[in-house]
Amino acid sequence: MTFALRGAPVRRAITLLGLAAFTTLAAHDAGAQTAKKSKSKTPAKKTAAVKPATPIRFVIGATGNEARYRVREQLMGKDLPNDAVGTTNAITGTILAYPDGRIVKDSSKIVIDVRTLKSDQSRRDGFLQRRTLETEKYPTVELVPTEIRGFSGKVPASGDVTFQLLGDLTVHGVTRPTVWNVKAHQEGQDFVGNATTAFTFKDINLDQPRVPVVLSVADTIKLEYDFKVSKQ
Repeated sequence: MTFALRGAPVRRAITLLGLAAFTTLAAHDAGAQTAKKSKSKTPAKKTAAVKPATPIRFVIGATGNEARYRVREQLMGKDLPNDAVGTTNAITGTILAYPDGRIVKDSSKIVIDVRTLKSDQSRRDGFLQRRTLETEKYPTVELVPTEIRGFSGKVPASGDVTFQLLGDLTVHGVTRPTVWNVKAHQEGQDFVGNATTAFTFKDINLDQPRVPVVLSVADTIKLEYDFKVSKQ
């Protein structure tokens, strides 16, 4: 009798503990289900699509473009050296570039017809075309822009912006990398400015001109380009 009386309280305690544990588990499961449903009903945040940048096409204008070579020479009968300068306006081309300065190389090229180069000496022009440049075989000089350095993609409302244009220059069938120092400003939809670079006759496998009336010709060739390009 004493054992039975003592066992009843124990059984009741066990039963109460079991009910408490079941209630706790049920409550935890119900809370988890509620949280899951609540989470599933929360609308997902939409991420705005970033529109890819579109390249801009710049076309060489019909006017406002002139290319020049400049070489220091010493002529017979002259006390001081002077610069031999030849110019042409026969320039065509297109540059396709992104706003950040990246260039689409396959769609960018500037072409100069060197058969039209003129200086103040017709004899010089004839020698240059027949012997030096061999313009019948190599009628053009081509520049393929490859990179822009030091340009933020923004042109100031007033004043000039300066940067460097890298490009592969082909002269007399020889292609070599060149670096052009550029200064430009905006005029409406046009960009106007000038670009300069320099290299040696040896760099492009050309012989320095040697004629009786010319005592000496410097080894450095300077190229200058006054440009006007239109944004399309």
